[in-house]
Amino acid sequence: MSETDKVFAGSVPENYDRYLVPLIFERYAADIAGRAASLSPNAVLETAAGSGVVTRVLAPRLSRSASYIVTDLNQPMLDYAASQQPADSRIKWRQADALALPFENAAFDLVCCQFGAMFFPDRTSGYREARRVLKPGGHFLFNVWDRIEENIFADDVTNALARIFPNDPPRFLARTPHGYHDTALIRSELAKAGFSRVVIETRAEQSRASSPRIPAVAYCQGTPLRNEIETRDAGKLEAATEYAASAIADKHGRGEVSAKIQAHIIGAVA
Repeated sequence: MSETDKVFAGSVPENYDRYLVPLIFERYAADIAGRAASLSPNAVLETAAGSGVVTRVLAPRLSRSASYIVTDLNQPMLDYAASQQPADSRIKWRQADALALPFENAAFDLVCCQFGAMFFPDRTSGYREARRVLKPGGHFLFNVWDRIEENIFADDVTNALARIFPNDPPRFLARTPHGYHDTALIRSELAKAGFSRVVIETRAEQSRASSPRIPAVAYCQGTPLRNEIETRDAGKLEAATEYAASAIADKHGRGEVSAKIQAHIIGAVA
């Protein structure tokens, strides 16, 4: 993973939340929030919270006495997430690196992370940190995307951009969000970090949008894929977005569009 894969700044947080969250994240946020709430945790840590989609769903489902610390490596994303969250005295916002958490040992009942582990430069270290801050018997709950071929719009956009930039195709989506899908590897890295009772469920959903342009904007302008496009040609972002939209339209139609998305949901016990 390159350093630019971790840069969510400028207009990316707003585009991410406006387009990408309803396109692919909301369904899995509801799923992970439901699983988290069913554990009745009193002290919750969320890492890699992004624009706060899980926070918005999970917070109302926690007890009134619960504490909820929400973190992200990227301050612009955290600021945006906080701006979208109703006032809630149980929630504290803190910039933090999931690989070096600024919290005491055994401080939390639950650590949850939606689609963040793929961005960890050393996932085993990130898992060790999650285990360190969990109480004995505490739960680690997270999800990761399956391979890009199982996530159709992301694959469509990646293939379209490869035609625009044939000598240096932007590969952010395949490399990072969809680059950590081997369930045997996930189990192995969790075991190395000291977790037990690992359960992995693969869950397919439908990604829906009112037009082909929405998934094109979501991926091209709401993720670090934007950085890759602009690095190759600073003036080609809009043209690349339109080309990706046209490719989606040719394959899925020019009105409302839908396509498969798929992710792994992982639970483990400290």
